[in-house]
Amino acid sequence: MTASATIHPDATRQQAEAWQRQTSLRRLYTVLGVGLLLAAMIASMWFADEANAGHFFERLPHLLDFLSWLVPKDWNDVWRALFDIASPNDKGTQEFNFPLGRVHLWGGFYIPEYFELMLTTVNVALVSTFIGFVFAVPFSFIAARNLTPHPALRLVVKRFMELLRAFPEIVIAGLFAAIVSTGPIAAIIAIGLHSIGALGKLFYEINENIDMRAEEGLRAVGANWFERVRFADLPQVLPNFMSYTLLRVEINVRASTIIGAVGGGGIGEELKLSISRGFGAKTLALVLLLFTTIFLIDQFSAWLRRKLVGEQAFLMGAA
Repeated sequence: MTASATIHPDATRQQAEAWQRQTSLRRLYTVLGVGLLLAAMIASMWFADEANAGHFFERLPHLLDFLSWLVPKDWNDVWRALFDIASPNDKGTQEFNFPLGRVHLWGGFYIPEYFELMLTTVNVALVSTFIGFVFAVPFSFIAARNLTPHPALRLVVKRFMELLRAFPEIVIAGLFAAIVSTGPIAAIIAIGLHSIGALGKLFYEINENIDMRAEEGLRAVGANWFERVRFADLPQVLPNFMSYTLLRVEINVRASTIIGAVGGGGIGEELKLSISRGFGAKTLALVLLLFTTIFLIDQFSAWLRRKLVGEQAFLMGAA
């Protein structure tokens, strides 16, 4: 008892000293890492500024000059532009020709131009997400280590999905625009292919964490691979699949807007033209519509995910 009492304080002191040395070493590495990161950032920003013909930092004070061009003289023109209502400021120029964009359906009923363009953007996102979901689901079961029918097939599918998500959507859209011309089709193909790779990775990671007891039970009674996936695996993961798919819809709405700015159709193309021409009322109307649409999609997706996954999952995450 006496020997133990004598040894114990020494061991505790040694452990404390070792912990202090390790903590000091980690702090040193952290400081060095942050310092190197800051040095790399400063060097890269300096290089970018020197390579920029306009010298970014020299032109930065003129940022407010650009924003001042987008402030409309009459703020009511923002609502007129949004709903294609004639403006008293119209002098025959494109800046205030709001009624010309109306999409007439029948009689005096019409859809405002920007609402029709926003529908195109949302449709591109929905169709692209659907394509991504349809292909990502089977690929994810093949790519999962615990479910794959053959290791070589798993390797091929994983590399294929990595290739699809390796390139930004805008790069893929540029490639297909040269093949099928500019428009929503190129945007759908580009975002759809990227969605296959992105959703496939998320899905197969979910698959690798499922409860294998149902799979083993069906295997014991002679079920083939497709039957095990259909009746044992898919019911476990489908709510999480739908949750990630809804999140992907939100991402694809933003992606379709960006691609639209480079010829993919929809609201992005009109937004780019409006900004480049300095049409303040039209630009603010487009930004307002885009923000409202994304906000509503985000809220609806969050509500639907809670219904699919269960409110308890979100409460546990918050705790």
